[in-house]
Amino acid sequence: MHRHTEAAARPRRRRAGRTAAVLSLLASVACSSAHSPASVTIAGKPAEVSVATWNMCGVRQWSCEDTGSPKEKFQQIRDLVGDSDVRVLLLQEVCSEELVSAALRLGPEWHSVFQPYAEVDAAGTSTRVECTGQGQGQAGYGLLAASPLTDVEAVPTDQPTVGLHRGILCARVPAPGLRVCNAHIALRESDEAHLDWDFRDDQLGSLFEAAAADPRTVLGGDFNSPPPVGDGNKSAWLWPAEAYTTYRECDQKGGSRTGRPTHTDRTKIDYLFTALPRTGCQVVDTERSDHRPLVIRVRTSG
Repeated sequence: MHRHTEAAARPRRRRAGRTAAVLSLLASVACSSAHSPASVTIAGKPAEVSVATWNMCGVRQWSCEDTGSPKEKFQQIRDLVGDSDVRVLLLQEVCSEELVSAALRLGPEWHSVFQPYAEVDAAGTSTRVECTGQGQGQAGYGLLAASPLTDVEAVPTDQPTVGLHRGILCARVPAPGLRVCNAHIALRESDEAHLDWDFRDDQLGSLFEAAAADPRTVLGGDFNSPPPVGDGNKSAWLWPAEAYTTYRECDQKGGSRTGRPTHTDRTKIDYLFTALPRTGCQVVDTERSDHRPLVIRVRTSG
């Protein structure tokens, strides 16, 4: 997967409002679902649910050829469901057909939604990214849940004028009483026509603004940004103030904003935030991606 080392200087900022580079995302959200059993409530016992985020590195042409087969990546998803009791997954760099297949193989209660990436050229033409390999479908990001997904929303945000468009996808998960938002934030220098433009602050701002619509939101994903800590950190300005005030991060301890590495280069760039009470956090080792899954357990009642 393409990686970028942080630069020493803050990039020049541009402010022209929501530009023409913002994708018309809502029209391209794809959903798949099956019949779901009624949720079960245990009287007198606080309800808890585990949510995971994982960049699967499933787009093989993005330097992911040596990170495991689709079968091995699905096994990692199955392990998260079985070993960590994960009921909702926020997935990045997943192929559309693999996401549909995962929902079917996990069982009839599992549902998925998918949003494709888009490559935009200098003429403004948008082309979806195809996964290499027969029958893999398109490359994108999505949600996988052991419950129906409702009120699905692709959140508009500033995007590169030329280059890869990632994005933000939110949905409600009624059975555990959650709303989730999955974000794949742009790399710095994502705009091939304006290498000094940085979209991460705008996109993070859009994400936390979307999360504010419901206090029962769990938001996260691959942010392509380090935590806002350290005297030499040149990216702290990217983060909205509410990220570590209104919300708390899965791996945050006390007032600390650090966390265990989630990428094989020993950096933390994957996150899960919520205002709900946290009762657990895991960073799961895997050889099936260049990212480690991050799992948060939250209390939804009691």
